[in-house]
Amino acid sequence: MSGLRLMAVHAHPDDESSKGAATTARYADEGNEVLVVTLTGGERGSILNPAMDTPGVLDRIEEIRREEMAAAAAALGVRQTWLGFVDSGLPEGDPLPSLPEGSFALVPLEEATEALVRVVREFRPHVLTTYDENGGYPHPDHIRCHEVSIAAFEAAGDRERFPDAGEPWTPLKLYYDHGFSHKRLEAFADEYAKLGEPFPLQEWLDRMRQYSGSRGDTMARVTTQIECSKYFPQRDDALRAHATQIDPNGAFFAIPMEMQQRLWPTEEFELAKTRVRTAIPETDLFAGIVGDEQ
Repeated sequence: MSGLRLMAVHAHPDDESSKGAATTARYADEGNEVLVVTLTGGERGSILNPAMDTPGVLDRIEEIRREEMAAAAAALGVRQTWLGFVDSGLPEGDPLPSLPEGSFALVPLEEATEALVRVVREFRPHVLTTYDENGGYPHPDHIRCHEVSIAAFEAAGDRERFPDAGEPWTPLKLYYDHGFSHKRLEAFADEYAKLGEPFPLQEWLDRMRQYSGSRGDTMARVTTQIECSKYFPQRDDALRAHATQIDPNGAFFAIPMEMQQRLWPTEEFELAKTRVRTAIPETDLFAGIVGDEQ
């Protein structure tokens, strides 16, 4: 199906390339309109690629991250826009420090919701994707991204809410991205065991199991799996475009492409809200939606 509109709402530049990227590339390639909305500029992100930790880079980090985002969007074949809020940073320490004044996680929910509603009403998406209530991981901007996305999904079609933010538009479905599943890594670990080789991501797998704790693996929440293995190379190109954030010799690229495409050719989502009938499990984010709706 083509001619439908998908909006992927993310907290920082690079999130769109590590979460659901191959899915957005697939839908764009199939003729649908895909818009990535980046809520903050990633100004407080650290330089995670040693090759980019050179004099002057940190001084230009806001400009550089915009350049990286443009390159990543081009790699995926999607449109992208900024909401304009300021990265809160990831607080570290015990006790945790206060968030910086004016940062996204401290912006009043109504203010951030109105900004996203304005983009929703302009782009008129049939489907939104975002993070679950845990933010995918507990970064304050990711949790706020969840809250703002839910609020905008509910408010965008309500003429009484934010009357100056454009003509109302009611999105039909909202999904949470669940790409970081330890069952996915376990499938690769089992393959390495069969080959008699050490699993290069064992430490990452152990951390994921520990973080999941009593909540269990996110696969228990998955309703929708999108076959998108053809677009994994584009996903990796988009990741590499975020050169300050992604080490090309790092964990994201440790598993051979052939193994990824063969053992786990999908990306995973949870249908969180829907205004149309659909049957679970799904293999299409637009399931239940016809092209001329709204």
